[in-house]
Amino acid sequence: MTDDTKKQFSHELNGEGHLKPSGHTMEDEYANQGISHHSVHKLEKIQPEHFQNHHPQDVKENHTHHADHTGHEQMFRTRFWVSSLLSLPVLLFSSMIQRWFGFSLPSFFGSEWIPFLFSTIVFIYGGIPFIKLAIPELRNRNPGMMTLISLAISVAFVYSVAAQLFNIGEVFFWELVTLIDIMLLGHWLEMRSIRQASGALSELAKLMPDTAELVIDENGNTQILPVDALKLGDVVLVRPGATIPVDGEVIDGESSVNEAMITGESKPVDKAVGSKVIAGTLNEDGSLRIRVTATGEQTALAGIMRLIEQAQKSKSKTQLLADKAAGWLFYIALGVSVITAVGWTIAVGFNIEVLKRVVTVLVIACPHALGLAVPLVVAITTSIAAKNGILVRDRLALEAARNIDVVIFDKTGTLTEGKFGVVGISTDGWQEDSALALAAAIESDSEHLIARAIRNEAESRHIALPTVSQFSALKGRGVQAIYEGKPVYVGGPRLLEMLGLSPSSSLTAFANEAGQKSQSVVYLIVEKQVVAAFAVADVIRSESKVVVNRLHEMGIEVAMLTGDSQLVAKSVAAELGIDRVFAEVLPEHKEQKVAELQSQGKRVAMVGDGVNDAPALTRADVGIAIGGGTDVAIESAGLILVKSNPLDVVKIIQLSRSSYNKMVQNLWWAAGYNIVALPLAAGILAPWNIFLSPAIGALLMSLSTIIVAINAQFLRRTALIT
Repeated sequence: MTDDTKKQFSHELNGEGHLKPSGHTMEDEYANQGISHHSVHKLEKIQPEHFQNHHPQDVKENHTHHADHTGHEQMFRTRFWVSSLLSLPVLLFSSMIQRWFGFSLPSFFGSEWIPFLFSTIVFIYGGIPFIKLAIPELRNRNPGMMTLISLAISVAFVYSVAAQLFNIGEVFFWELVTLIDIMLLGHWLEMRSIRQASGALSELAKLMPDTAELVIDENGNTQILPVDALKLGDVVLVRPGATIPVDGEVIDGESSVNEAMITGESKPVDKAVGSKVIAGTLNEDGSLRIRVTATGEQTALAGIMRLIEQAQKSKSKTQLLADKAAGWLFYIALGVSVITAVGWTIAVGFNIEVLKRVVTVLVIACPHALGLAVPLVVAITTSIAAKNGILVRDRLALEAARNIDVVIFDKTGTLTEGKFGVVGISTDGWQEDSALALAAAIESDSEHLIARAIRNEAESRHIALPTVSQFSALKGRGVQAIYEGKPVYVGGPRLLEMLGLSPSSSLTAFANEAGQKSQSVVYLIVEKQVVAAFAVADVIRSESKVVVNRLHEMGIEVAMLTGDSQLVAKSVAAELGIDRVFAEVLPEHKEQKVAELQSQGKRVAMVGDGVNDAPALTRADVGIAIGGGTDVAIESAGLILVKSNPLDVVKIIQLSRSSYNKMVQNLWWAAGYNIVALPLAAGILAPWNIFLSPAIGALLMSLSTIIVAINAQFLRRTALIT
């Protein structure tokens, strides 16, 4: 992208109501949001369509009741400080301020024009941006906050100029400049809050390195290239401590990779030849040669960024309600200001106090807090979800999760590991670890699933294996070898039949109990004696029991869906405390089970594989694809869990409930503030000589916005289970 294409426009408004300061570049606009120069270029590489289609884009695009201006933090900050300095002469030469504080300044030729002169400058410099941002609202026939602010400051300015030039009454200059200063301060703080809330994109952009070390020949020589110059099939070298620049497959080397920033996995993940790696993750302690499988916008990181951006822009039902309320508020404020003007004019005649009441009503009713109540929570929620390995494809799915009555888990690969493991060991006269070590050694050359399960169990216990020799397979029965000159065997019941052996009563009882759970049992035989038995099955995840208990504590029913036999399904369900079991269900019939529960009036979340369980995920009220890794192309689910940890389902529901509570709190505050503030601004307490000045009204309006922003930030303190 050339510098010319990056140049922004002179002071004008584009079709979406963005103020475009003269000479600003894309980097300037993103710097206003806290995104560095380098991060902008990384964003451009990762998501070029982001720049082509909608730059600069407001995180809260749905905040339609005033023009989008998220990128203007720097502008509002600068104008606030300059306007505040320019306001000092207005305040110092205001006769009312002098009376209040008991001081006076010497008069000189033209001193009576100082408030007029400096107020005009403040109005042009600090006030005109609000008027420009109101133009799109009026053009779109969607008047909102900017229109109210513009109307208030314009009425105050025009009246004060007329009073100054034609001596028709008291001027309004000090109220005008303080009103503009407070509005600029409020908008600056709002922009800052939005930028902090929606920092997930910039944080992800920072993960991407600018360069990569390309392997250019068979001798291992390398060349430093820009990341966007890499092509599919290239091989890159990633040294210890470096960030992986591409999605790819390890073709040489071993290392641990920190993937926490992408998947939320706190522990480094071991990588070896054949392992997949993700762009933006950190290589820790070994060198890796990686074949490039995806670059730029095709990487998992770019896909995650697109999901975050889409989720932050998408409208929830709560946001639609807030949008409508903000729209109504404009007309309510306009109506109340007209009634205030007419009522006060009839009561006391038209004077400066009537003007103050009208301007205060217009300012205090700005739907700023109402417009921010939901978008800030959405931005923060999406960021929290991403950091916990939860990718949000559909905002409505996350919002609906708080109302779920029943969660259906697919068994294999969700509640279980989806692979065989040793789930029980019984020995007769042997130490458990010794028996396991010998069995693993005998099975060392076998590729059978059960053999792999025994080896994995020994490896997980860090047990040293003894030396065996003369390994051979006994077809359909097991394996045999020689250990310390003695024949040893590992196999199932048919091996015992072949050898004419019977296990001891304790081993027989162990085998019978395992059989009732539909677990497979293999035996270790040393010198014609059965010395140990191993129960092997699809291993239940350690988190599964916890997730079922947590869901029960939240008042949510748990169901399990599986194609396994009733015996296996009931065994797993009994161990985990699952409420309902749907067993022997064909893949194409899983959707029917979801519909069956829905027909009973239950709101259902389905947790399963994003491909095999696609119809059921689509049918459910909330579809959650588990173990999708960084595959953001899963269309069937509204939510994608990067890891295969079922506990993340509990996190989803916790986050959904917490974010909804924050939205409700913010909406009640924003609405309640207007319910109380409008009558006060109109002068309902005038009989007790209590009035709100326009400046105080602006301060209250800004405070309400800041309170909403701070309350949204408290969502970050939500303690999700770990």
